Amino acid sequence: MTFTFRETTQRSAAPVTVDHDKCIADKGCTVCVDVCPLDLLAIDPDTGKAYMKFDECWYCMPCAKDCPTGAVRVEIPYLLR
Repeated sequence: MTFTFRETTQRSAAPVTVDHDKCIADKGCTVCVDVCPLDLLAIDPDTGKAYMKFDECWYCMPCAKDCPTGAVRVEIPYLLR
């Protein structure tokens, strides 16, 4: 029996990633920053886009669920799923 493994998703070092093409923080949206109970997200003053400033995520998901454009993604570790 032969098994073939293929990687289906690209892993990130940070559990929360923001797709800058979808992020509208530069237009005034701060939903992800406002709903994070740990204050882990911020708006980058250079790009005007949201980013994860601290890697202490509890995987509670309001940032991803409330994002109006779907720009925020939370990568939940395998053992927590």
